Amino acid sequence: MAGKSPLSVVILTKNEAARIAACLDTVQWADDILVVDDESADETIRVAESLGARVVRRKMDVEGRHRNWAYAQAAHEWVLSLDADERVTPELAQELQRLLSQAQPPYETYAIPRRNYIGDRWIRYGGWYPSAQLKLFKKSVFRWEETTVHPRALSDRAWGVLQHDLIHHSYRDRDDFIQKQDRHTTLEAQKWLMDDRRVTVGKAVWRTIDRFVRSYVLKQGFRDGGVGLWVAWMAANYQWQSYRKYLTLKASEQTTTPREPRALVAAKED
Repeated sequence: MAGKSPLSVVILTKNEAARIAACLDTVQWADDILVVDDESADETIRVAESLGARVVRRKMDVEGRHRNWAYAQAAHEWVLSLDADERVTPELAQELQRLLSQAQPPYETYAIPRRNYIGDRWIRYGGWYPSAQLKLFKKSVFRWEETTVHPRALSDRAWGVLQHDLIHHSYRDRDDFIQKQDRHTTLEAQKWLMDDRRVTVGKAVWRTIDRFVRSYVLKQGFRDGGVGLWVAWMAANYQWQSYRKYLTLKASEQTTTPREPRALVAAKED
């Protein structure tokens, strides 16, 4: 296909010098490649600029808000949202180019199936595949919930699903998985506290067991062998560790000045 596609590829980075080049190499067919960098201390910016990316710098505050700000900087209406650990396969690239060559594609948002990896192991079961996510959209009709952990996509439009996969090198290895889960469970606990969510030990135990059964049995994680068992265990552990950290935060809060109820705070702001 002659020329480049009228698409902005938006990639969020922080200290991704080791992985950003492989990501950028797979999207050189796009007209606008934008890297939004969160104060990297390595060579991320230099590498990105050397491969033709447009780089802007912004410190991440709230993940959803940061993503929405990044998309607003896109040169084109159509945006493909990527992380540095994701790769567009040649088959997916061709599918995207064909879609965007249409005068009016059938949908304004599209989910893309992802192959998620731990190291060099593709996790096929346990809910990890196809794990389609809304990655391609018109920026005028799409935004993320402005929250710190696992923000939800907010769009009132029907969406399509593309046929070909995006490669996602989710975790370098199991140690990387554990470190990221530790960070995410801390953010999850903070979110529960800020939302004034009442989480009981019974609910925490139920969710812990439920996540294991879902991953290992209902979503057939056992078909991935030993790694499938480990992934199911970590899915369960996520719930329990979030609860444990929530209890610690709640106990710490009760020893300091109590927060005013949300309704009262809102009334004062009005």
